[in-house]
Amino acid sequence: MRKKLFAFSNKLSSPNLRKILSNISWLLIERILRMGVGFFVLAWIARYLGTAQFGLLNYGIAFVDLFGNLADLGLNQIIIRDLVSEPERKNEILGTAFILRTLAGVGTFLLSLIAIFVLRPEDQLSQILVLILALRLVFQPIDVVDQLFQSQVQAKYGVWARNTSFLIISVVRVILLETQASLIAFAWTFLIESLIANIFIAIAYQKTTGKIINWRSKLLRAKQMMRVSWPLILSSLAIVVYLRIDQVMLGQLASNQEVGIYSAAVKLSEVWPFMVLAIVKSFSPAIISAKQVSEELYYQKIQKLANLLTLIVYAIAIPMTFLSHFLVVFVFGSEYAAAGTVLSIHIWASVFGFLGYIKEVWIATEELTKFALAASVLGAILNIILNWWLIPIYGAVGAAIATVISYGFADYIMCFLYPPARPMGRVMTKAMTLNGLFKNR
Repeated sequence: MRKKLFAFSNKLSSPNLRKILSNISWLLIERILRMGVGFFVLAWIARYLGTAQFGLLNYGIAFVDLFGNLADLGLNQIIIRDLVSEPERKNEILGTAFILRTLAGVGTFLLSLIAIFVLRPEDQLSQILVLILALRLVFQPIDVVDQLFQSQVQAKYGVWARNTSFLIISVVRVILLETQASLIAFAWTFLIESLIANIFIAIAYQKTTGKIINWRSKLLRAKQMMRVSWPLILSSLAIVVYLRIDQVMLGQLASNQEVGIYSAAVKLSEVWPFMVLAIVKSFSPAIISAKQVSEELYYQKIQKLANLLTLIVYAIAIPMTFLSHFLVVFVFGSEYAAAGTVLSIHIWASVFGFLGYIKEVWIATEELTKFALAASVLGAILNIILNWWLIPIYGAVGAAIATVISYGFADYIMCFLYPPARPMGRVMTKAMTLNGLFKNR
């Protein structure tokens, strides 16, 4: 027993582990702050706007998100991977990624405007909402700096930037609520929050790392990045389709009220994945590095992380299933009571979503981007088909059922349908059955 305690103490004293734990702490602080202040303000906004206007706001956000993932170009894990393996070339990596994302941001902004005019040609309010919310895509490329901080396990700078922006905008939103502002005014706060966060993260980079003016883009680097990431672009689009298409299809096939009900449930369900993403981001550099040491160590680290995330998701999903109605009414009010059933179903998509974050790291490390593309596209197609069938019958509940099934298919079942991905499928099976807690083979 004494030896085990001594070994555990040595692990805790490891500089790398301390750095990882510190990184997770910063990211968790961000999520706790957003869960506290953010949920209070969000609930206030939902109650103030009502289901119809709250639904329309979330329709606009979901609509823009469909194009927002295209603007990222699937480069997040590629940038981190390159910065970990070639830290001396950070100016070239960041400069190239910045230019690529700037071009993509402008293109997707224009694409989102065209799409909303086609789908809702006579709905001027929806068109204005999408215009405002889509402007974030143009100013988003500076976020490549956050990938640098993640590669160095230095999340505190990104957290500082985002939290400062978040707190400023939270005060602004409270003022808007007190002055009974319009829906459009709340849409502007999302754009301004993004702008302030990007300015602060750029300042953090200038103060701690170097000068943005020293960034250099290289055509060869751009070709290398796009060669690996192009399947991830389509994969990311497919992922966001089965993340957000439910709200868009609810708006098209049902009503803004149904979007509002569904969005309230999703807001409670999606608080937790961001916390888990913080853990995955902190451990991903160590997993990538382990691959260079040995396959055994590499899969040991993946399995341990999968085990941890499974315990977390079960600790959330099981209580949430039985407390969903109470939580929805407590946070959003009785007008949103129907969201309780939606939440009790939707929360189980997190089982596959949590493990899917680890799978993203594995896919980027293994360069199995074509598999990621196939799984995501098939999952998105399944989600669209299920939504088309279930929404007219069950409304928001049907959208939740479609989400859980499509998540399970894309993130888990597809691993067994493609032989090279079966090792990851076994990792996920061990984790979900809790077998991986005791056996790490």
